[in-house]
Amino acid sequence: MSLDSVKYVYFLGIGGIGMSALARWFGVNGYPVAGYDRTPTPLTEALQQEGMVIHFDEDVEKIPAAFRQNPAETLVIYTPAVPKTHKEYIYLTENGFTLQKRSQVLGLLAGQMKTVGVAGTHGKTTTSSMVAHILRHAGVNCAAFLGGITQNYGTNFLLNEPAEDLSSVVCVVEADEFDRSFLTLYPHLAIVTSTDADHLDIYGDRNALLDSFGAYVNQIKPEGVLFQKKGLGLAGQTKAESREFALEEGDYYSRNLRIDDACFVFDLMYPQGVISDIRLTVPGFHNVENAIAASAVALELGVAPAAIRDALNSYRGVKRRFEYHLKSEKVVFIDDYAHHPTEIQAFLSSVKALYPNRELTAIFQPHLFSRTRDFAEGFAESLSLADHVILLDIYPARELPMEGVTSDIIFRNVYSKSKRQCTKDELLAVLRESPTELVVTIGAGDIDQMLEGIKGQLLTNE
Repeated sequence: MSLDSVKYVYFLGIGGIGMSALARWFGVNGYPVAGYDRTPTPLTEALQQEGMVIHFDEDVEKIPAAFRQNPAETLVIYTPAVPKTHKEYIYLTENGFTLQKRSQVLGLLAGQMKTVGVAGTHGKTTTSSMVAHILRHAGVNCAAFLGGITQNYGTNFLLNEPAEDLSSVVCVVEADEFDRSFLTLYPHLAIVTSTDADHLDIYGDRNALLDSFGAYVNQIKPEGVLFQKKGLGLAGQTKAESREFALEEGDYYSRNLRIDDACFVFDLMYPQGVISDIRLTVPGFHNVENAIAASAVALELGVAPAAIRDALNSYRGVKRRFEYHLKSEKVVFIDDYAHHPTEIQAFLSSVKALYPNRELTAIFQPHLFSRTRDFAEGFAESLSLADHVILLDIYPARELPMEGVTSDIIFRNVYSKSKRQCTKDELLAVLRESPTELVVTIGAGDIDQMLEGIKGQLLTNE
């Protein structure tokens, strides 16, 4: 189905971060947009305020009549998280509608522009938002489809300026390995930040995941460039030129890295020179590395070194990525989306480096039964970097419970100074009895819905 024949766009799972960005693109470009999601969220409320018709029950009758009456002109975009038994999915598949995954449609849109694809099991949301911010700050005409809400722009979607030739527009895309979605993209420039084992419910084992990343980099335009984390070994799987980045080595790396007033300050070394005194207000060793990768792409696109430094100095991050909610002499409260042992290790190490003299209390909500099962020991090891650990129940997301898989398989191997297990309902009471001078919340589930309550409790504890 070509976009020329599309008159209406319907989303099954419109509230997802990636789906909502796509919905916004169609909405901004004049298409009537409607959709279903399981539960209302601030994101679905924002889409409704932008004029989209959204409902939260499996009810075919709530699909707008104009959409139902015109299957040949209605494009249905769905997320793989929607089960095949969903009543609306069944209706749409049986009544002549064209259904496409978000990744297929994103690939179609991005293919009209000069695409920068940012992939990796960790770091892709922050890195892609950094690339987009640098380009926007430098005046480059760009669009961006991101996996998180940027603090600079308050959205996960940046619209490009009108252009007669779309191939002159840069399109920054967070290239998601989940369900092999990134294989719909054929980027001109690509970043791969990491290939750690994840989504084993989809891939089965890490080798299958690595094969998928190999297939992705093989789709980079032959005249393009792959920027990969040093040591990933993907150069032999692409016809494009390959360059490496890392924190302290590679073609692009940092020098004179230091912490100053809760900022990470560094010089960025690149083949043609140095960008001195970048001051990253979104802290973390991992975020320095993300900034290096983003800068490498910006340099390749012709952005001036001084403009890159100015953009990174003004970069404010992505919601739920090292996001401060309290910061005072008595209490610091940071929230992060980390949901894999490697991400948690990077996050907690950075927090401890920033605040070496404070007792660190980490509240973690595991995400997915399968991920908990596959990485239980890794979760316990990384969480043990905290002085005190509070472990919540597993957030199931798209999964049904698995026999013998609970947060206890993590808890029993945590060796922090103290550890507690509790439900979300019990959390605030537990916090009243816990050290709270430095508190972090971690997880990709619905723990973010508790942030205001936690903030209030920490203020009360002061």
